[in-house]
Amino acid sequence: MNSSSIFYNLNLLLLNLIDVVSIIVPVLLAVAFMTIIERKQLAAHQRRVGPNTVGYYGVLQPFADALKLILKETVIPSQSNKVLFYLAPVSTLVFSLLGWGVIPFGQGLQLADLSLGILYTLALSSLGVYGVLLAGWSANSKYAFLGSLRSTAAMISYELILSSAILIIILLTGSLNFITIIEIQESIWFIIPLLPVFIFYFISILAETSRTPFDLQEAESELVAGFFTEHSSVPFVFFFLGEYSSIVLFSCITAILFLGGYNFPELFINDFVLNIQSLILGIKTCIFCFLFVLFRATLPRLRYDQLISLCWLNLLPICVAFIILVPSILIAFDIAPY
Repeated sequence: MNSSSIFYNLNLLLLNLIDVVSIIVPVLLAVAFMTIIERKQLAAHQRRVGPNTVGYYGVLQPFADALKLILKETVIPSQSNKVLFYLAPVSTLVFSLLGWGVIPFGQGLQLADLSLGILYTLALSSLGVYGVLLAGWSANSKYAFLGSLRSTAAMISYELILSSAILIIILLTGSLNFITIIEIQESIWFIIPLLPVFIFYFISILAETSRTPFDLQEAESELVAGFFTEHSSVPFVFFFLGEYSSIVLFSCITAILFLGGYNFPELFINDFVLNIQSLILGIKTCIFCFLFVLFRATLPRLRYDQLISLCWLNLLPICVAFIILVPSILIAFDIAPY
């Protein structure tokens, strides 16, 4: 291999690294400000004052929180498996950040345009539970292990509902590619004809991201946090970032699947809209981020057995009905995309 090819490969590697950093840094900043948005919105719901001291209107509070957590002492249980103890929070954050690799922020603004982008996203979301399981098992703590078992037991139920809802969209579009799904929605956003599908899809992503009322890994009756009871300082920060990164990621995926992503309906598309595609996607993502916080502020927590009953006995029959109904309508009117 000559020097010119080596130089070319190094330049290509550097460009790829810059692309990755240009995605990860804004995502981490969005995660930081998602925490202040949640605290402000919860304060408004509960008629109290939220963070308002650090920075103007409290906007620097996330950085103060991060500094406080990083400076805390890292306590490692003496009987724990130290490798897995550190690997669990890191894997949770890494799997969450990897999901952004296939998200299209606009025409041509995407790290990887995979033809099986949705399958890639579903695979990563399924792997996320291993961080929870390893955290509880490696800490050698009864409370942490019970929290991880609750999460693992419920995963099958809500993952089935989530994949069924996405399967309906795949049947409607005939594609697993995010950009194709966005382009098909130039006629009408899927949230309008598929409103019931959106409802049980949103229930499943609330469970997927461990948000109220389905934050099953935590248990107030035990007076501890759940699977990350033994984690402190930087390992806890990784869990914290992983959870909020998943919230922003699934809000963005929801905007793509049901609100047309970075596009408006064809009637409103013009040169101005084409120039602010990333801003459009950001606004739609923020709508669902606010919905996440709204549900936390208004709904009580359910037990994990109640979630399993809800998914298997109530939502699954509806999912199966729609999986049969949607293709039947497409074939009956001869508009099937396949």
